[in-house]
Amino acid sequence: MNRAAAVALTALAPISWGSTYAVTTEFLPPDRPLFTGLMRALPAGLLLLAATRVLPKGVWWGRALVLGALNIGAFFPLLFLAAYRLPGGVAAVVGSVGPLFVIGLAAVLLGERATLWKVTAAIAAAFGVSLVVLKATAALDLVGVLAGLIASASMSAGTVLTKRWGRPEGVGPLALTGWQLTAGGLLIAPVAFAVEGAPPALDSTSIAGYVYLAVVNTAIGYWLWFRGVERLSATSATLLGPLSPITAAVIGWAALGEALTPVQLLGMVVAFAATLAGQWQRPERPKDDATPDPVPLTRPAGPAPVPVARR
Repeated sequence: MNRAAAVALTALAPISWGSTYAVTTEFLPPDRPLFTGLMRALPAGLLLLAATRVLPKGVWWGRALVLGALNIGAFFPLLFLAAYRLPGGVAAVVGSVGPLFVIGLAAVLLGERATLWKVTAAIAAAFGVSLVVLKATAALDLVGVLAGLIASASMSAGTVLTKRWGRPEGVGPLALTGWQLTAGGLLIAPVAFAVEGAPPALDSTSIAGYVYLAVVNTAIGYWLWFRGVERLSATSATLLGPLSPITAAVIGWAALGEALTPVQLLGMVVAFAATLAGQWQRPERPKDDATPDPVPLTRPAGPAPVPVARR
């Protein structure tokens, strides 16, 4: 698969995540963020485990737990906490600093060079997202800001470690995704029941919403994401993240009747341009086949040439 196709498929993950807000507000019971996170992760993970029938072995039990905690188990609750404590899209802005975390971690753990181009693209993406989702009346809350930053750092660390560890030989990305979602869901479960109590009553609409979140938004979405992290650099993959708030804004306008201001449209253009810029790679210099190989300096083995007398 060429790089353009890998980027396009990976981009489908944050695009699908952009539908989470609309589905949550229109189909699911209100004020149950932890239960929603649980229903996104655990059924999706169990579905993938049943489909692949592959369990971790050896060191991968611990790695699956660590990745599941960083990418799912800690990320989901902290993300929902930030969303509830930070009105007006501030949580999305705080989360948009994730590429900066990834740039730093990838430089340390993966040896990826933190270029000025990548840093500029990450800052521009965060600025564009702020124009899309931030409102003038937005209020800051210390707990919410910290939760958002920790959630972003958690997902960033999980992305970089996913890239560093890869996957066991003979195990596909679908199985690796199932391990992480199952581990993350099992970590969320006790927190959800302790904080929110028994599950709410579900009707056909909420069941359909949870099925969509578990299958399309999470099982398929995270499979595409981890598959993309394997094929792209960690920074390039993470810089596709702004597509999520852009998609959420477009769905809000098209399906929920929300208005888009000129400032929001400008923010979409800036964020999308930064996303494209984050995929740019300096082309490698092709080797010139017409250039002859250098002549060796050492004399080839064999008898020494017989001197010829000059006339």
